[in-house]
Amino acid sequence: MSESRIYEDGKYCMQDTGNLYIGCKYSIAELIEDEEIPFKFRLMSERYLFDKNDPEDTLETALYYLEKTDFHTKIYKQLRAKVKILILQEKGGAKRYVTKQIPVQDLTALSFEQKEKMGLIVQELAISKLALMAF
Repeated sequence: MSESRIYEDGKYCMQDTGNLYIGCKYSIAELIEDEEIPFKFRLMSERYLFDKNDPEDTLETALYYLEKTDFHTKIYKQLRAKVKILILQEKGGAKRYVTKQIPVQDLTALSFEQKEKMGLIVQELAISKLALMAF
């Protein structure tokens, strides 16, 4: 991430030695156009992951409504993708959000009703850089 770019309402791209992290507030159109996101991911996204999504949909929406039987789920599995989610939990009468990182397959295993009941929010997508290079 360049120094001139700051965390912008969930629209960010960061990297470490093994993973690429993308904030889920990007619209699909923004994601594909943002030059700070590695070209290979943008190209793969445009051709395979978001080929049937509305360009105005967010990455969060695309992941939230992803189904277990969807072909895109297989692509995320190949990329060893994980999502950072927030789940609303009640503890001692107080409600608070808890952050967890889970594989995309675990997210797709949850039904829409389960996600709603949990108050689930998709915050970030993490992809293995090695898996991305092999794609």
